[in-house]
Amino acid sequence: MGSIDMDKEILSQIKSGALIIVTERIKEKDKERQSNFKGVVLARKHGAGQTATFTVRAVVDGVGVEKVYPINSPIIAGVKIVSTPKKVRRSKLYFLRDVSKKQSRKKIGLAV
Repeated sequence: MGSIDMDKEILSQIKSGALIIVTERIKEKDKERQSNFKGVVLARKHGAGQTATFTVRAVVDGVGVEKVYPINSPIIAGVKIVSTPKKVRRSKLYFLRDVSKKQSRKKIGLAV
């Protein structure tokens, strides 16, 4: 799953409220390694074109971390969908920034 050949099936499942794992390539000097970032998709912006992005939020060591990934980025090595909610009432879930993890799962209907 490279940058542009990311499956249409996976792209269609990356939507607000989905719990995903993004595998990203990290280059340090002359070495390259891969790192996983697991979190909830807060937003998907700019359609499915060249400039399309999605925002993933996770709590790492008690601090909220958000990363914005361009869909066509060569940094993304792969995306795995862990779970998707049945129904989400909002397209942008920015209100999850202010609620606890337990409350957020309840609000978006994730069974994790």
